[in-house]
Amino acid sequence: MERKIKLIWEFYGPDAEQTAKHHQIHLEEFAKKENLTLDIAGVEYVTEMKWLAYLICMESEMIKVRDALKPLRGELFEE
Repeated sequence: MERKIKLIWEFYGPDAEQTAKHHQIHLEEFAKKENLTLDIAGVEYVTEMKWLAYLICMESEMIKVRDALKPLRGELFEE
């Protein structure tokens, strides 16, 4: 079974929440445009001044997404 990868972008500051939510929209658009197997994107609260935006993709698609969008990091996604 192919693994799922969670690619992560971090946003800091008083506008971090809004920036992360806006970035999520672009991640969803990218997933649709590139016909990715998964189109799971979202945001996570870390602290009041730090939010994450993420995109879940299949391991086989990770290099394409990484090279195009330059995430800060990636990790295995477990459901």
